[in-house]
Amino acid sequence: MEEQFILRVPPSVAERLESLLNGSAASPEEQALDLSFSENGRSGTFSIGNEQFPASLLDLPCVTESYKTYDDRALVKTADIGQMIMVRGPNESAPDTIEYRHGLTPPMRDARKRRFRREPDLNPELVQRVERDLLNIMAGGTVENVNEQEDGNQNASNANKKPAPKPVTKPEAPPTAANAEEPERSDSDDSEDSA
Repeated sequence: MEEQFILRVPPSVAERLESLLNGSAASPEEQALDLSFSENGRSGTFSIGNEQFPASLLDLPCVTESYKTYDDRALVKTADIGQMIMVRGPNESAPDTIEYRHGLTPPMRDARKRRFRREPDLNPELVQRVERDLLNIMAGGTVENVNEQEDGNQNASNANKKPAPKPVTKPEAPPTAANAEEPERSDSDDSEDSA
């Protein structure tokens, strides 16, 4: 697969890039194009001609697949794109985070907030205890911590409750003479005999 990224530039720079790619740039100075990053790998400069613009490498909220075609019928996947280089104007401020909060299309606006679930807050001690219990179960043991906690919870809850009444048992009735001779027949039994 190829390595690809998305280059997002301001409209004025987009016009100059388009003229450069179409081959209509007049002088060699206008044809100069450069992208360099600082040591942190996330910020840098984008140069076109004699002008320099600040640039940032940002992670997209979701992976975007890119395709190309040779015959206008079959599509071939060329890459998974997960990052974008955003070129800013000279007066624009740098983004605060390395994660871009919007997607590439209008429905994915504010995608990190609207589309993805927040990670749950887990107690590390609870996670470790559950992990130990699972390993104990897999080794053929029992879960002692859970049983002890359940007993403790039941004892605490039972201390506040009244004891439940015992269910009343009904004595069994002896079969009547009509029932003892012949079992009761249903309508479906009659229909089988007549057939």
